[in-house]
Formats: sequence, C-alpha cells, structure tokens
Amino acid sequence: MLTTRFTGGAPNWLDIGTPDIDGAVDFYRALFGWRFRSAGPEAGGYGFFELDGDTVAAGTQTAPERGPSSWTVYFHSPDADATAEAAVRAHGSVLTPPTDVLDRGRTAILGDRSGVPFGVWQPGEVKGLDLFEAPGALCWLELYTADIAAAAGFFHTVLGWETSSITFPGGIYTCVNPTGAGEDALFGGLVPLPDDPVEAGSPAYWLPYFEVTDPDATAARTRELGGTVRSEPVDLPDVGRTARLADPYGARFAVLRSARPAA
Repeated sequence: MLTTRFTGGAPNWLDIGTPDIDGAVDFYRALFGWRFRSAGPEAGGYGFFELDGDTVAAGTQTAPERGPSSWTVYFHSPDADATAEAAVRAHGSVLTPPTDVLDRGRTAILGDRSGVPFGVWQPGEVKGLDLFEAPGALCWLELYTADIAAAAGFFHTVLGWETSSITFPGGIYTCVNPTGAGEDALFGGLVPLPDDPVEAGSPAYWLPYFEVTDPDATAARTRELGGTVRSEPVDLPDVGRTARLADPYGARFAVLRSARPAA
C-alpha cells in the first residue's frame, strides 16, 4: 500500500508537465474534483492539485517542443545527490541535476537504463503528498518496460527495491516494494511492454493509477472531456476494476476501483 509514512525508495510525489496547464486543470477538476493552487510567483508556474485541502499531485506548464503531456513519479531519497550518483553507476542518467526547491526539499530527475524519467525527492519542509489510496488519489504505479530484469536490478541498486511475483492466468506479475518493508508496502509493478497489446510499440514509461469509485463512469467522462480511453474498464480478480486512459494532451494514467478484502 501507499502511505504518507515515507521510507527510502517509496513513492512520495507526482507531477504532470503539460503544454496547457489551464486545460489540464479544467480536465482533472472535472474528472477527479481536484483544485489547483499556485506555489507562488517564485515557483515559475508550478502548483499543487488538491482534494479537500490535501495535496494529491502537482503540475506545471512545459514548452510545446518537450512533447505531449506526461506524469513524472518521484521516490523518497534521504540524499538526492547520492541517489543521482548511484543512478549513473547503475548505467542510468541524470536528466536534471539535484537542486534545492526553496526550503521545501531537494530534487533530481533521473533516467533508468532505458532512459525512462523518474524523480527523487529529498524532503525538507515538504515530506510528500498528503493523501493516497482514497478516491481521486494515487493508489498504484506501473513501469512499462521491455526488460523487467534490467529494471528490477537498476532500481534495487539505486532505490533499494525488492521484487516479488504473483502468478495469474496467462503470466506472472512483478511487484515492487522498498527493501525490508514486506508485502504490506507493495506500491507498484513492472510490466513487460511488448506483451501488452495496448502498449506494444510504445517507449517505456511510468503509469500512475488513481483510485475511483466507478471506473466505467470515469472512462466515459474522460471521453466527454476530450481525453482517450486506451483500455476499456475490465475486472481483474483480487485486484479490482481498472481502465487505462489519457488526458486531452496525451498524459497517460489509469484508474482503479480496488478490491477490498472481506471484513
């Protein structure tokens, strides 16, 4: 599960870069009920998506030449500089060097062995997001990659992840969690890109999942708002009902109504 009791290697932040921040704000407000609050004039247009006062994501406007809108996932690091150095040693890359964000924390954007961007956040005054696993909040992550073994090895070295496998009809799903935290700390999975018909031909990337009460209604609303339903809602045994979507500017995300264990 995702939790605000952040430990090393666990997800602790999420933001979107989009060529139309006003349009993105309108879309996610209508879809999830998010409100956007500017981080102030010194933040260069960066701001926070909030749900009932809790920060659930963030976003900023990006130059059109940077391509379509996309989500970036950040992971807790006690030392962003050391994590960046570890990424390079593990044959990854530093896309944006470690830098202080006022007194709120220190961050860097790194690339894994396949070049897929991800962030690290070394907390200062801001520890991370305020809410997980509630409707409208982040509840799971997946890395679509052509080489699961290489990704698992890279993130074990850089962020200290452990992997475990779940067998299901038709294959094996690789789960990830911070080292030593156990199954209760599972927060995502590694998915073989070529084996997925929706993702075939796509470059590797991170996909955030948001909890919803009705994936079918959320998918229909996404279409109404100009987004795309990339994969129709489907039931997954012991997981829940899920759909893969994209906003009107190309940012890919998924929604999930989680299956809850019986009381």
